[in-house]
Amino acid sequence: MTESDIEQQPPAAAQTAPHGYKLILPPGWARIPLRDGTKEALEKVLFSHMWEVPEGIPRDDAMRFRLEARRQVEKQARAARRNGGLDLYLPVLPRGGTFLMASVIVAEMPIGQYGAAPPEAVLVQLVAEDGSGKSVAKVEVAGAPAVRRFYQPTPDAEKLRSAPEAVQQAALPACRVEYVIPVVDDLGRWISINFSTPGDGDLDSEFTNVLVELFDAMVGTFRWSYE
Repeated sequence: MTESDIEQQPPAAAQTAPHGYKLILPPGWARIPLRDGTKEALEKVLFSHMWEVPEGIPRDDAMRFRLEARRQVEKQARAARRNGGLDLYLPVLPRGGTFLMASVIVAEMPIGQYGAAPPEAVLVQLVAEDGSGKSVAKVEVAGAPAVRRFYQPTPDAEKLRSAPEAVQQAALPACRVEYVIPVVDDLGRWISINFSTPGDGDLDSEFTNVLVELFDAMVGTFRWSYE
């Protein structure tokens, strides 16, 4: 089980508000804190596993794979931190000789978006914000109301076919799931838990669906921490 702090508000905030959250990770996953200790965590938790490469990558390409993987993770961590990220969770060990392409980001949401509106009213508004490629549902997280949003983009295949190979790789569609959760007893504060994966390249495949189910199970272990 991992435990993470959330930024404390001034003393005016309710005394019963949580100090952080707890989350149980699947085997082979690791937490990268984004507010403090990011570099140390990347070195200790993630990059120490870089000697392992997926099956099918030639030995001569192993170093290039490690360097590119490291660059991509550092880039992802920087972007998540700029967008209010608290923690980044990544699979760092291969399963059955295969590295999972997936990530989970826990972030604080912009406080001023809905002001100090009651959480129930905000949740109703979020559920109403349905759109193309997105489905929204009201759920429970840690015994309290929350919202789950599921995104499945439909990229323009014709444009991708005419794009350079590097652009095609970067534009691989990703299945995204987001949970939006009000911080209990702290009106106006919200966090999101965001999951993204290209799966096996087929967003409707059984493999991709299993990864989404794995993320939903992770969120099912979410608890607030008062320690």
